[in-house]
Amino acid sequence: MYSAEKERELIELTRRLLKDIPRIKTSDYNSALKYVDLLRKVIRYHDYKYYIQNSPVISDYEYDQLFRTLRDLEKKYPSLITPDSPTQRVASEITGFFATVNHYAPMLSLDNAYTQEELRDFDRRVRELTGLNRVQYSVEPKYDGAGIALVYKKDILIRGATRGDGETGEDITANLRTIRTIPLRAEFSRYGIDLIEIRGEVLISKEEFKKMNEDRLEEGLPPFANPRNAAAGSVRLQNPAEVAKRKLSAVVYQVSYVEPQSAYPPTHYEAIKMLHLLGFSTPFPDMKLCEGIEEVISYCKEWEEKRERYPYEIDGMVVKVNRREYYTVLGFTSHHPRWAIAFKFKPKQATTKLIGVVFQVGRVGTVTPVGKLEPVQIGGVTVSSVSLFNEDFIKEKDIRIGDTLLIERAGEVIPYVVEVVKEARKGEEKPIKFPENCPSCGSQLVKLPTEVAWRCINIACPAQVILRLIHWGSREAMDIRGLGEATAKALYEKDLVKDVGDLYYLKPTDLVKLPGFAEKAAFNLYSSIQESKKRSLERVIYGLGIRYVGLTTAKKLVEKIKSIWDLEKISLEELISLEGIGITVAKSIKEFFLRKENLEVIKKLEKAGVNLKKEKKEGPLKGMVFVFTGSLNCCSREQAAGIVESLGGIFSNSVTSKTTYLVVGKDPGRTKLSKAKRLGIKTISEEEFLEIIGKHTDLKSITGKEGVLF
Repeated sequence: MYSAEKERELIELTRRLLKDIPRIKTSDYNSALKYVDLLRKVIRYHDYKYYIQNSPVISDYEYDQLFRTLRDLEKKYPSLITPDSPTQRVASEITGFFATVNHYAPMLSLDNAYTQEELRDFDRRVRELTGLNRVQYSVEPKYDGAGIALVYKKDILIRGATRGDGETGEDITANLRTIRTIPLRAEFSRYGIDLIEIRGEVLISKEEFKKMNEDRLEEGLPPFANPRNAAAGSVRLQNPAEVAKRKLSAVVYQVSYVEPQSAYPPTHYEAIKMLHLLGFSTPFPDMKLCEGIEEVISYCKEWEEKRERYPYEIDGMVVKVNRREYYTVLGFTSHHPRWAIAFKFKPKQATTKLIGVVFQVGRVGTVTPVGKLEPVQIGGVTVSSVSLFNEDFIKEKDIRIGDTLLIERAGEVIPYVVEVVKEARKGEEKPIKFPENCPSCGSQLVKLPTEVAWRCINIACPAQVILRLIHWGSREAMDIRGLGEATAKALYEKDLVKDVGDLYYLKPTDLVKLPGFAEKAAFNLYSSIQESKKRSLERVIYGLGIRYVGLTTAKKLVEKIKSIWDLEKISLEELISLEGIGITVAKSIKEFFLRKENLEVIKKLEKAGVNLKKEKKEGPLKGMVFVFTGSLNCCSREQAAGIVESLGGIFSNSVTSKTTYLVVGKDPGRTKLSKAKRLGIKTISEEEFLEIIGKHTDLKSITGKEGVLF
């Protein structure tokens, strides 16, 4: 549709318009006439890149700025509005792969507010149209996923569709049936409802997104840019069995159509509460009824500060007039309802230039290219570097030094290259050349046929040794207080330590030689090293840094063995038979225990008295499975897990039918709570958890106080 030359022209025009927005907003009629035409051209182009090619070249925030500027000009000069203006329609997401269906009510977009003043302007318009002095609003998180519409008739799910163009969507019922948070049957008849259409969003949790990308990287596939793209792509897969593997969730947040209409709940809050009571995953636990716009603003600010702790990506808060009786008075535009608005958090996407690449060596020798960027603000954070993952990722996206990149910072995930804006190239960009030798030790790099990464296999490589020391001392591994990056580097450079085994032969007199270490600091580090000898076998295995072996996998291994030396003898077939351990992980474990230098380190640890055997897990909590959600006041989640396991109990990250207790801390995740409720799992507070373990252990050693904290 667009030639390369035309795309370059439109990208340049986009940049000029974004810079000129303050001046455009104050333009006279003749200037506005010119700008309206230009804005429509670039918006149509970006609609094409986003919806048709699924390859955006600007951030959502930048697009919103262009769209809002066009809308404001048309509002200022109504005679400039044309039927084909982007403000007069909803962009289409229809792919053509599925049958299309008509929605019972249009799925419109929401108008956006980025400042408190824009929220106050929205409130002023609502009050003027309704004649109210103060409006009650319902405020809830704005999920960043793939929009869907569900239809239930006589309590049965009969259809699920994508948003499409707002009027028509694609029928993806078979795919949506695989999502466990979507009930196949719900007793709407209890409320006198015969037929109902519900709006919602398909999501992938941050935790599942991270695992999904780790798996894709291990398989040599490029990672997904963000949870939203992963969710949108997943619901459109042609095979429902593949959809089921993606561990998708769905949250519903709007009742859009009801038969008979008399059964429609009178307020939005009551409608969502109804859905919540019927077993749907909803925003209900996080919704708040606010009396007036100032309370709305306060709640939005509160959520912007804690958004990173939420289990799903949210990009703002949705503010809705609570009482439905005012919806008719307020009405709709062709683009959005006038009774709702989205307050958008600071943008997490931006475009910037790649100015260079450096190559870093990881603790297992993987060489990772890191792109150096012209600093740019994303989500309130200045971003100046981005991982380029591996050589294949660079080739697949055709990234070159000098390129303009669309960067996204999603949650706590490191910044990610969403797209190269190839349309902005001027011919001066330079290809990225991978080094042939290790940047740390100079050894020749190798690339195995089954892997995508270049690696340094020199066991004495300084960068790897230092990182292995840091990993060994980390909280989840051996928890050696004081063994951070600076200390690990100093130990290596002073020739005191060449591997983790050497740590246990250090004396306080050795440690005082380190920069900044007085006698007390040296003794504290020495004591922490000695104390770490008592750590459990799974933490030792995790601490060794075997490729692909995390703490969960280490626990699976310990279920099978009695001593770490059993891993030297165990067969590949036995490893593969263990739950959660595939061929890639199994081969990595076997490779580790075939290397003579690794066995020598383990012998050093054994000679020093480090625990290398499985502890007997008999205890008062034997057979009990504990899962935690939210943060605890008493201790870290890792410490709480250690206490449970020391008393014979089992710690798990996931709620299942075997879970005994879900311990609910501060700011808990909704996924675990909803699943526990559905399975009938008992939820307990932190206070109740401490009461349980306080019968069998000294609480003072955990909390630093006598008795329970509360």
